[in-house]
Amino acid sequence: MDTLTAQERSRVMGRVKSKNARPEMTVRRLVYRMGYRYRLHAKDLPRRPDLTFRQRRKVIFMHGCFWHRHKGCPDNRLPKSRRDYWTPKLNANRIRDRRYLRLLEKAG
Repeated sequence: MDTLTAQERSRVMGRVKSKNARPEMTVRRLVYRMGYRYRLHAKDLPRRPDLTFRQRRKVIFMHGCFWHRHKGCPDNRLPKSRRDYWTPKLNANRIRDRRYLRLLEKAG
């Protein structure tokens, strides 16, 4: 059972950032200090990778373990409530990730 009301949950989820989140900023600073230059959220590539290294033909996605269900990760868990909602949603994320990875590989 959710401990928050629907309005409170909506407010909390609305504050979750999809770009420029703390883990992404940490990786960006590290990569930049290492001397690599990149483009952010390339609109012309499938799924808009977080970092794109055009000359190297490489991309970086910063996927959260909960949302993308990384195997072997302790954060790869299903919520205790509304499993009928969460299971297909999180599985669809993994399927979509694989599909876009294939499209990126095809594009080189």
